[in-house]
Amino acid sequence: MEKDKSQTGPEVINGFEMTMKHDGLSIDDVKLSQDIPMTKLRIFKNVLVVSTGFLFLFTAYQSMANLQTSLNKEANVGTYSLSAVYAGLIVSCIFLPKFIIGRLGCKWTIPLCMTGYAAYMAANFYAVIWLMTLAGVLVGIGAAPMWSAKCTYLTQLGVWYSKLTKQSEDAVINKFFGFFFMMFQTSQIWGNLISSTVLQKKPDSNETDNDTAPICGAEFLPATETNNSGFTQPSDLVRNLCIIYLCCAVVAVVIVSLLLDPIKLDQESSVEDRKLSPKILVATLKHLVSSPAQILLVPLTMYSGIEQAFIGGDYTQSYVSCTLGVAQVGYIFICYGVVDALCSFTFGRLVQYVGHMPFFALATVVHGSLQIILLLWIPDPDTPVYYYVIAAFWGMGDAVIQTQINALYGALFTENTEAAFANYRLWESLGFLMCYLYQGFIRTKIKLYIALAFLVAGMVGYAAVEVTERRKQSNKAEITSTQEKS
Repeated sequence: MEKDKSQTGPEVINGFEMTMKHDGLSIDDVKLSQDIPMTKLRIFKNVLVVSTGFLFLFTAYQSMANLQTSLNKEANVGTYSLSAVYAGLIVSCIFLPKFIIGRLGCKWTIPLCMTGYAAYMAANFYAVIWLMTLAGVLVGIGAAPMWSAKCTYLTQLGVWYSKLTKQSEDAVINKFFGFFFMMFQTSQIWGNLISSTVLQKKPDSNETDNDTAPICGAEFLPATETNNSGFTQPSDLVRNLCIIYLCCAVVAVVIVSLLLDPIKLDQESSVEDRKLSPKILVATLKHLVSSPAQILLVPLTMYSGIEQAFIGGDYTQSYVSCTLGVAQVGYIFICYGVVDALCSFTFGRLVQYVGHMPFFALATVVHGSLQIILLLWIPDPDTPVYYYVIAAFWGMGDAVIQTQINALYGALFTENTEAAFANYRLWESLGFLMCYLYQGFIRTKIKLYIALAFLVAGMVGYAAVEVTERRKQSNKAEITSTQEKS
């Protein structure tokens, strides 16, 4: 899930930086900046349209991604497709957002990029390696421009609404993003509810073969399939699920295309933005090599991708679908999503009172303990409550990781935010990519050891950054105190 952070003058949304000049903007200025008057009601309508479009899209995509390692496990087709998503995302983040938005504008960038997600849903009808990989690349390429366009669009609406109502820009922008993510987070519930309902086994169907239980859990090893094409004719239930998810994605494209108003930004894109340029790549690498704090945060940032890939790929395949059946994946992920959303909301507000360190300590204890438990636990289908408890606590740890890393990057790298968040997206995506590439070849316990190693290394790196920053602040305070005395 993405977490967005807004600041005023310049605004920074998840690393997408826009310097907007809007002092003294009146209602007439807002009208002149649009082909149609942008009233308060129309602004609310557009916020609702964007939120609804993303709700439909990710109701389909997030749940389908959770099922890939279980539904398309022949020749590791599912994991290869997810690897392709993050390979495409790495390239997209560095080269495409400004280029596509500069040429198409915010409105048309969103539905165009959504069609890549719809293509991914459609590819599941004939899930062969080459088709699913291509569809995954399309998703990854479209993801960065789509999210950047959404952030830009909502931020601009917030700026205009604040001028119309004389409210604080920061308060309005946070309100709009809060409404967006309130709707967006529920997609985890609806999508997984659909999957578990559709895939629910009939009373006379064959239950999970208990003879397979001993290979589940930490000792699980994905089978080497003899079907080189990776294609197995989908069942009627899977086909019905794909139809529903494809319809959701198409509805998202239609809603945004027909109902979202085109806007002109206060600051139009420059000619340079309309050209493909390696400028962001150069800035990303320059920031990495010149910032010791950024280097120290690489393991923690990669762990963010690794832990999300593990819960969505390995936990679902090695523990849940292996013993309970694929129909239970959705129900368990509803629990995961609800806890993650509630903790994200709560922790994001508590950090201002207690700081980052207690939350990172909490994540270390929770995820570290869960990984040790998963190494030792032999999953038993007769005790399904344990599957939900593990998913819930993993969601709690994920909420800490996601909210606190975003906030930490925003606080540490205020002078070079765009390059810093480009590094964040790069290393998190590499964590996803690495995890999905080896997912089909090694035992689950090895994946847990890898995750545990990155967790420990990441927290050691974070602690070093925390100590260094506190020393800097202490030195600055001493220098200021000395200057005041003199």
